[in-house]
Amino acid sequence: MSATYATHPEAREIVFDFISDYDDPTLLGAFWMTVKLTVFSGIGSLVWGTLLAAMRVSPVPLMRGFGTAYVNIVRNIPLTVIIVFTSLGLADIFGVTMGARDDFALQGFRLAVLGLIAYTAAFVCEALRSGINTVPVGQAEAARALGLKFSQVLSLIVLPQAFRSVIGPLANVLIALTKNTTVAATIGVAEAALLMKEMIENEAQTLLIGAVFAFGFVVLTLPTGLILGWLSKRLAVKR
Repeated sequence: MSATYATHPEAREIVFDFISDYDDPTLLGAFWMTVKLTVFSGIGSLVWGTLLAAMRVSPVPLMRGFGTAYVNIVRNIPLTVIIVFTSLGLADIFGVTMGARDDFALQGFRLAVLGLIAYTAAFVCEALRSGINTVPVGQAEAARALGLKFSQVLSLIVLPQAFRSVIGPLANVLIALTKNTTVAATIGVAEAALLMKEMIENEAQTLLIGAVFAFGFVVLTLPTGLILGWLSKRLAVKR
């Protein structure tokens, strides 16, 4: 395929015409929507996932039970089901519009972010909990002996070390989140997957369309993995 495009001017002209037909804001705008979904969902997932991890190691049985039940239930539900529920369930049945009652595009975006946060936070929680388990128990016991409360021990002693030890796993969760944003197309969010579907329906170059979007996601995810992998090595806790 690559040799054909390289040696035939007509084939190269098809590629250039294809790209020019779907230039900014259509093609780049769709990937920008993917970036926004990833950023907002990633921040929300990190916050909610950290709270869930704190619940899972909490001395309060009710909080431990809620955290455990949430993680075990949510991570075993397909993401598509969660995204569709946020649209059909929350918006259509319960009237939750996320402050965008008349703007359906903004409403769909916010509901998609909510669904992605609810799903991804379960995996962030498990990654953080594995990091918490690497912190020596003696450090927490020493902190409690000094009179620190559980919240202080967690925030000042345990979590800083846990985050440093799980940068790599969190990078994998972020990369998976970037790819999972394609599920938002099921509720009409105009991100990359929805545009790809429309282009395949309207164009004959199916392989070319797939290659363009595959390259786009590689551009989005590869630097993330490399940068966070480097940080993981730099900030790793020496035992």
